[in-house]
Amino acid sequence: MDRPSKFEHHRYLGDKRTQVVYDVDSLDDADAHLIDELIEAEAALCFGPDTLPEARNRGYRLFAKQRAAASD
Repeated sequence: MDRPSKFEHHRYLGDKRTQVVYDVDSLDDADAHLIDELIEAEAALCFGPDTLPEARNRGYRLFAKQRAAASD
């Protein structure tokens, strides 16, 4: 999936509503609609530094499908 233009320099995008973080670079095309919905709802959050540990530090957890794929 391509990164949204507003967040083109950020790999990890968080959903403020659910505290879930998405790794946009490794998101399947089947789940791309989640990022589109996130941007449309204006509920996206980026992290500085743009790392998964920083997202976790702020209480966000990795998207379940990506978390499962990482543990395989």
